[in-house]
Amino acid sequence: MRGVALLSMRSLLLGCVAAASFGATAFAGPGNVLPVPTITLYPGDEIRNSYLVDEEFAGNAQVPQSGVINSRLALVGKLARHTLLPGVPIPVNAVTDPNAISNGTKVRVVFHQGGLLIETYAIALQAGSVGEVISVRNPDSGTTISGIVQADGSVRVGG
Repeated sequence: MRGVALLSMRSLLLGCVAAASFGATAFAGPGNVLPVPTITLYPGDEIRNSYLVDEEFAGNAQVPQSGVINSRLALVGKLARHTLLPGVPIPVNAVTDPNAISNGTKVRVVFHQGGLLIETYAIALQAGSVGEVISVRNPDSGTTISGIVQADGSVRVGG
């Protein structure tokens, strides 16, 4: 029975080591190094590499055991959704992608289906990041339509 328990513990440890080598861990356990801000970041602030430092959390009861970001790559270039404090691990839901489209800006609207391609311009009624659905208004007709924000800053509608 003891041999089975030792084998299970060894398998668990090897699994954790394998997950850590691929950057798949999303929890703070003993000996984990997590990126934390060096300054206070406010909602809307861009997270830069120079604003982060790696800090080791060795069994600290103050550190959440799940739901924190463990990689600088996952943070740099993102925007803070909540106030981020110096020295405190960053929760997954505290950052967001920057908006590709800002509220009130003129955006290109594209409808493409089969051989038909229609392009026009509209005014964004809300901000949005790539992949989000936003509403835009045609300034000539006043018609409001919804579309998906594309990586090039345009909005795809229809088909």
